[in-house]
Amino acid sequence: MVTRIARLHLQPASPAGLARAVAGWGIAVLGLVLLALRAADALPAFEGPLRDAASGGAMAALATALGALPVLVTRRIGAGVQGMLLGFGAGVMLAASVFSLLLPGFDAAQALGATRNAAVFTVAAALLAGALALLALDRTLPHSHAPDGQRSAKAVWLFVFAIAVHNIPEGLAIGVSAGETSGNAVATGISLQNVPEGLIVAIALVAAGYRRLFAFAVAALSGLVEPAAALVGSAAVTQSAALLPWGLGAAAGAMLFVVSHEIIPESHRRGHETLATGGLVAGFVGMMLMDSLLA
Repeated sequence: MVTRIARLHLQPASPAGLARAVAGWGIAVLGLVLLALRAADALPAFEGPLRDAASGGAMAALATALGALPVLVTRRIGAGVQGMLLGFGAGVMLAASVFSLLLPGFDAAQALGATRNAAVFTVAAALLAGALALLALDRTLPHSHAPDGQRSAKAVWLFVFAIAVHNIPEGLAIGVSAGETSGNAVATGISLQNVPEGLIVAIALVAAGYRRLFAFAVAALSGLVEPAAALVGSAAVTQSAALLPWGLGAAAGAMLFVVSHEIIPESHRRGHETLATGGLVAGFVGMMLMDSLLA
């Protein structure tokens, strides 16, 4: 199955080829979701929101590994397909920020007794705090944007490091939404976004001259940040319900920062803006529908 899916990425960036690629990834991710849901039954050490956070974080980490699988069996993955997948991930994260984090954040603030206006200002302040925290992290930690075959191995490793760091807000988003009606949608949406992310990390390492198995292993390991961050986020809001609207808003702000600062520029980098934009719209619509169906 992996070989069949990977071959789809060797085809030209035609509408039919893209449709087949999307269908293949959709089937694979659906299987991943079902696997994670079954794995949740094998987590007796966690209960309630912590259990949901652990299973959601594990699903997101597995999605990163799933995205990196094609690098084991294919020689080249088209830039158009990469742009489309990254655009799709950006759309998913944008919709998750709005429908699965911000709107539930408003509801959580009002449930705690805040007026409608107070709830809006609370979540807005949290969103700004989350975005500023990611900006500070981006300025503080050394990293590289969008490595390609012409860049040094050091630049590639800095890029991998940046991806791992930017998985932290995604894991926190899974954790703070765990136990809420939007929790499943957030975990599933972030997992969908992680598929192209894992692929890009693996491709960058192979382009820098590393062996394919090594590149796959590093890409898969980069996703392990998310289960840990999910447990931290869930534990924080579980200790104090008053932190929930702040946590949801901050997670949304951090995700919006990552989308604008990292994913969209990378999806447009190689001149496939139309494919990337089409993927973004498809991802946004798909996540919006998923949020409604899983709520």
